[in-house]
Amino acid sequence: MKDEVQVTDYTRETSEGAVKLFQGEKWLVVTGLLGFLLAGICAVWVMMYGGEVAPKGDVSKAVSFNAALGIFLLSTAAISPLSALGSKSRALFRGSYILLALYSYGAETIQNFRGVNPRFVKGGSPWDVAVGSGFAFVALLLVLFYLFLAVAYFRRKAYLRQPLLVLSIRYSMLAVMLSFAAGIWISINAGRYVGLHGNIIWLHGLGFHALQAIPLVAWLTEKASLTQKTRRAVVHLTGIAYVLGLIAIGWQTLLGLSLLEWSLLPIIAGSCFLIALASGALVLWTTVKGPRPAGTMLH
Repeated sequence: MKDEVQVTDYTRETSEGAVKLFQGEKWLVVTGLLGFLLAGICAVWVMMYGGEVAPKGDVSKAVSFNAALGIFLLSTAAISPLSALGSKSRALFRGSYILLALYSYGAETIQNFRGVNPRFVKGGSPWDVAVGSGFAFVALLLVLFYLFLAVAYFRRKAYLRQPLLVLSIRYSMLAVMLSFAAGIWISINAGRYVGLHGNIIWLHGLGFHALQAIPLVAWLTEKASLTQKTRRAVVHLTGIAYVLGLIAIGWQTLLGLSLLEWSLLPIIAGSCFLIALASGALVLWTTVKGPRPAGTMLH
């Protein structure tokens, strides 16, 4: 009965005009695209002159950072309208995140071109130390403001807007928080490496990609000829598998061991991500082969 009420609410919302992805997030999208532009400029430099800039800079790191932040901002812009936050709250989040992202782009790009590690400054000028300290503070603010956004998706108001998508976003937010925790771990550890072979960057990077992977599966289930119960089950399976895979990666990293070794935790992590991937592939196949369910629409 509860599921039927939720489906009814969802259908009514759709018929009245569902909230669209990216709606009202023009400037957050532009800021995300700026990351790709900066990554492209840095990539051209690396191809022409190489990545390393004496004494401690590496422009190739600016390529990956700017592109990753750009993807993160675009993904956030896509799902932000589904948060059910008020206009003032969304404006506060949007404005804050744009300013923080611009500082991050600038610090990462300019400092690496100047030959300075933007995060872990050794032997740099007072200005470089200040930029590095500011980078750490900005990173903390990025976490706090995103936590503000994440909480909104766990409210009933957001869920009733788009049940399946918001359910998937809830799992994505858990994964993102694990990624943020890994980022803080990198800062405290003064580097990505732990023990002999542990590398925190895997946990840090894969968690953020949950913002694309899990909602995509939810979106596909809405297009597939599946019952509402089956759709929810697929989203739950994908989300749980993805988060458990991240936990296994984090545990292996904490032990200072490589993810590429043939041991229990890497096998568990790989199996979890395979389950998540298989769920998405199965739903995609069902969507392509089966008839489109009545009443579905692109969001």
